[in-house]
Amino acid sequence: MIRSDVAVLGAGIVGVSTALHLQARGRSVVLVDRRGPGEETSHGNAGLIERASVVPYAFPRSLLDLLRYASNRRIDARYHWVFLPRIAPWLFQYWRHSSPARLAEAARAMLPLIERCLDEHRPLLEQAGITHLARETGWLTVYRTARGLAAGAAETATAAAHGLNFGVLDPAQIRALEPHLAEGLAGGVHWQDPVSVSDPGAVTKGYADLFLRRGGRLLQADARSLQPAEGGGWSLQGPDGPVLARDAVVALGPWSLDLIRPLGYRLPLAVKRGYHMHYRARGNAVLHRPVLDEERGYLLTPMARGLRLTTGVEMGPRDAPPTPVQLEVAEAAARTLFPLDGRVDDRPWMGARPCLPDMRPVIGPAPRHRGLWFAFGHAHHGFTLGPVTGRLLAEMLTGGETVVDPSPYRTDRF
Repeated sequence: MIRSDVAVLGAGIVGVSTALHLQARGRSVVLVDRRGPGEETSHGNAGLIERASVVPYAFPRSLLDLLRYASNRRIDARYHWVFLPRIAPWLFQYWRHSSPARLAEAARAMLPLIERCLDEHRPLLEQAGITHLARETGWLTVYRTARGLAAGAAETATAAAHGLNFGVLDPAQIRALEPHLAEGLAGGVHWQDPVSVSDPGAVTKGYADLFLRRGGRLLQADARSLQPAEGGGWSLQGPDGPVLARDAVVALGPWSLDLIRPLGYRLPLAVKRGYHMHYRARGNAVLHRPVLDEERGYLLTPMARGLRLTTGVEMGPRDAPPTPVQLEVAEAAARTLFPLDGRVDDRPWMGARPCLPDMRPVIGPAPRHRGLWFAFGHAHHGFTLGPVTGRLLAEMLTGGETVVDPSPYRTDRF
């Protein structure tokens, strides 16, 4: 039998970061996952520590945009026809929360987390000895048309109001930053504050190694065995017997409902599936920073394994077989932007982003179970917000002063 102060369920970036922060506050922690650290959603993202996206990704509101997405041919968003009736109520709530007033409210709620993301990642990168994985080069959004550039330039007004550093670039300035991008672009925006990493899975594993070096325990087990323990606290079945803990943190990302639904929680968590593939560059071509092809809806970023092409959103059942149609279309578009050579991976990677309709996570205590805590629903910003979420959750659990006001992320808002 293993006894611990806290069991953290989920060894993605949020769970590992939470375990580290609890450990730093004197708690004994056991980290539980069915796989190794950083091998699910935290492995397959674009590797951005995104201190620029102060406005969440909203549902399209204009009739013209809705008609464009209805064709189901876009790279940035695609859906399974047979899944629409199941997901329609959630999409309606997402659409409601994407109204201008509610989107502004979501942006205000997320800003305290976003603006602290680098401050929380940097100490962990240093302590884990993996600063070499981080690049201080920002990232680049490029536009193929004058209309797209005008829309992008309008968005920079919001960024300027929040004190973000960026530069609006003409084609010559883009070529100076990234000489191997195709000619003919209308312009772009260089977001200078964000940091990118060459292997987000390795970053999560590096943080997990730090946790282990500091005396933490990592168990490979099924978190769904969690249940209230006799006499208080929580128990689950470990590989060598029961694991008992006074507190349990659910940080299972898109699998969180599998655990909390049997306990009576009906949170509106949905998933946005996505794909990536790695490529070699042709000849001596080099990409120095992540590049978002805004009007086509994909991102190309240099990784340790090669150039990672990531798609937008696919709305489909979480566990349905991969249908990487978006990736095929994105690859064709990316080849017109940058000289890609052959694929590196045998097959596309697929992951799922855990999303709530009001575009903010749940971070805090479960309303009906003492000692149960939630930390999931980070949508597109799980890698960005893992460490600051871990700090906030650890401060709440240990009764300390919190780095930000946790009320916008409370579980009972639903």
